[in-house]
Amino acid sequence: MPIWDQHFETMSREDMRQVQLERLQRTVNRAYRNVAFYRELFDRLRLAPEDFQSLDDLRRLPFTTKNNLQDAYPYGMFGVPLREIVRVHASSGTTGKQTVVGYTRNDLENWSELVARLMSAGGVTRDDVVQIFFGYGMFTGAFGLHQGAERIGASVIPASSGGTERQIQLIQDFKTTTLVGTPSYGLHIGEAMEEHGLDPRATRLRLGLFGSEPWSERMRRELQGRLGILATDNYGLSEVGGPGVSGECEHQDGLHISEDHFLPEIIDPGSGEVLPVGAEGELVLTTLTKEALPLLRYRTRDITRLSEEPCGCGRTTMRMARVVHRTDDMLIIRGVNVYPSQIEEILMAIEGVEPHYCITLDRVGALDELEIAVEVSPELFADAVGGVLRMQQKITEAVQGGLGITPKVRLVEPRTLERTTGKARRVIDKRQL
Repeated sequence: MPIWDQHFETMSREDMRQVQLERLQRTVNRAYRNVAFYRELFDRLRLAPEDFQSLDDLRRLPFTTKNNLQDAYPYGMFGVPLREIVRVHASSGTTGKQTVVGYTRNDLENWSELVARLMSAGGVTRDDVVQIFFGYGMFTGAFGLHQGAERIGASVIPASSGGTERQIQLIQDFKTTTLVGTPSYGLHIGEAMEEHGLDPRATRLRLGLFGSEPWSERMRRELQGRLGILATDNYGLSEVGGPGVSGECEHQDGLHISEDHFLPEIIDPGSGEVLPVGAEGELVLTTLTKEALPLLRYRTRDITRLSEEPCGCGRTTMRMARVVHRTDDMLIIRGVNVYPSQIEEILMAIEGVEPHYCITLDRVGALDELEIAVEVSPELFADAVGGVLRMQQKITEAVQGGLGITPKVRLVEPRTLERTTGKARRVIDKRQL
């Protein structure tokens, strides 16, 4: 598959570090001159922009957090006057005030180029018809991937979210080749097509670029098997600009980071200590080209690891492992730290379990109670009570053995659990109600 930007995507490590240093120095200067938050921070630490003579000097700064952006709501972190902002996006604000993101005209140009890189790595060409079922609006995902596909020259169908019947009709009538959205809803489209007796392989579908929620290798296999596509992961977050930070190539072996635009670090989420390449920890990103919203050492809360190993595709950029959990997704159940992705990994290893589940937490008396509702193959219910009881026991023992917690297991038939057009809702924590 073609490499969109041969110069930067195949650059030597030494040349890349030089590019990063030059762009970091410009970003530090911009942040100090134009953002009160950073100017006050530098002055308090008795740092000046000219003190940054190496990439390691970045470690002299504390981290920027989502709370800092929320405290500056709406425009307090912008690095340019509002008259230079040509686009505004924002996060959902589900955990507090929205985080507001601005773009200059140059930012939008860079954003289109970055998304064109990841879409090209995923196999998209100018001959493709790209159907985007992310919701359009303040969310960065739909617009970011839309403009990247247009930069490549592909035809774009802005289907937006919802309307599964309509999505299927568009796939058939508009000759869609590429699906873009959340993996859980992509899988739902595949299931719905099967329910209607439609074979996705009879359409022109060949690619799927999925993101915005964690998903496992098991779900990738399901997507590729049901839809007959090559399914790749891509990563971004609104605060640093939206999609375009990284994306998989056809080798599906880590997401290539656009290091000329984003400087990555991995830290211990507890101590904040910078960890070596290859260690798992929290991803921290520094923007290197953003004009409207320059961010220094932004804590993403996403857990991953980095690799500098060469990739078979020819790209030399650092790769990050797929993000399967976040530091703030962690659940504490009877004193045990648990990530939903750990439960998913256990479930997906059991034959007969479908890739749809829901975790419910409640408090009975003084004790936490964990219930897992999981879809299983319909054949299981044909075995009267015996098959259901054996599967319940198998899942209970697997979770207990893997996590040290004994759950209540509720088995349901396929397509019973709620499907969403956006991010899948995997956890319901009633303890907080």
